Amino acid sequence: MKKEIQANPKEAVLLLAHGTPDVLGEMEEYLKLVTGGRGVPPQVVHELQERYAAIGLRDTPSIAGPHLTRWTMRQADRLRERLGYPVYVGMRNWKPFIRDVVDDMRLAGIERIRAICLAPQNSRTSVGLFKRAVENAVSGLFSVDFVAGWADHPMLINAFAQRMQGALNAARSKRHDRVAVLFTAHSVPTRTVEPSEAPVEYHGMILANGPDSYADDCFETARLVAEELKDILSPDDWYFAFQSQGMSGGPWIGPTVEYSLLQLKADGYETVVIQPVGFLCDHVEVLYDIDIAFQETARNLGLKLIRAGSLNDSSLLIDALEDLALYGKDYSTSSSSRSADAFLHRNAGSPNLNKLSA
Repeated sequence: MKKEIQANPKEAVLLLAHGTPDVLGEMEEYLKLVTGGRGVPPQVVHELQERYAAIGLRDTPSIAGPHLTRWTMRQADRLRERLGYPVYVGMRNWKPFIRDVVDDMRLAGIERIRAICLAPQNSRTSVGLFKRAVENAVSGLFSVDFVAGWADHPMLINAFAQRMQGALNAARSKRHDRVAVLFTAHSVPTRTVEPSEAPVEYHGMILANGPDSYADDCFETARLVAEELKDILSPDDWYFAFQSQGMSGGPWIGPTVEYSLLQLKADGYETVVIQPVGFLCDHVEVLYDIDIAFQETARNLGLKLIRAGSLNDSSLLIDALEDLALYGKDYSTSSSSRSADAFLHRNAGSPNLNKLSA
C-alpha cells in the first residue's frame, strides 16, 4: 500500500504532459524533440503550422499561452489549492522541460515527488517515455513515486460521464435523429504495442519491451464511461475508434474515426456524439482533428457531429488528480469513500479488482 503524501515542504507533486510550441516558428524544433531528434520533412512542418494556426497559435506568444500549456497549468493551480503543497508541471517535448523543472525542485529543497502522467492510459510511447525522462532528470536525487495507468479511476470516469451526459442530452433535445456515441483515443504505431521479446525502436528512441496495455486501457475507459451512462446510453449505441493516426510510415492502430463515421452513417445513424477519452484538455488533436477535420468528414457524409466538452479544469478531474496525489493508485484506500464505493461497485467480479484494491 502506498503511503499518503503529507503536507511537507520537502515533498511535491509533478504533473507530466506532452508539451506544445508557444509560437508557430518553434514548430520545427518542437517536432525534432517529438521525433527524438530526427525531425520531419518541411511539408509536414508546414502542414502542422497550418493546423495550429487554425486553432489560434500565432507568430508571437499569446498572454494566455497555447491551449495544452494553459489548461495543464490551470490543472496544477487547482490541484495546488486542494493539496496545500507544491505542484509542478513538466513537459517532455517543450517548455517547461522536465529536466528544468526537476532542477527547480532541487533548488527548492524538494526530496520526494509523486509524478502523475496526464495520459491516463498506459503505453510505451507516452507513459514509458515520460517515466524515462523523469528518471534521467532525477538521477537518484529524489525519491520518486511514478503514477502510471489510471484509465479506470472512478473520478476520471465520472468526469468524462458528466461531460458526455450533457452533450448527449443536448443532441437528443433538439433533434429526433438516431444518435451514436463514439469514444476515441490517440492512435499509436502498431509495432509499438505489439508483443515483443526485444526492445522496440520509436523515432530513434528505444522503448521497453513486454506487454503494452494501451489499446485495452483506452477501450476500458470508454466501457466504464458507457456503463456509468447506462440509463441513457444503450450498449448497442456506443462505439470506439483511434484518432489522429500519424504521418510516418507503417500501420497505426485503428479503426480510424473516418472509417467509423462512414460505418455509422451506413448503419443509419444521423447524429454522432464524439468524446476523446484519451485526452484531459483541449489541444490540437481535439480542436483541429475533431472540431475541424472530423467535422468536415461528418458534413460530407451527411452526419451531424457533436463533441462532448473537454475535461480541462473539471472539478471531478481535479478530484481524481487529488486522489492520485495523495494515494497513488490505491484507489480503494482513498479518503473519498464515495469514490472508493463507486469503484468497488462498478468492478464487482472484475479480474482486475484484487490487483487494484490490494
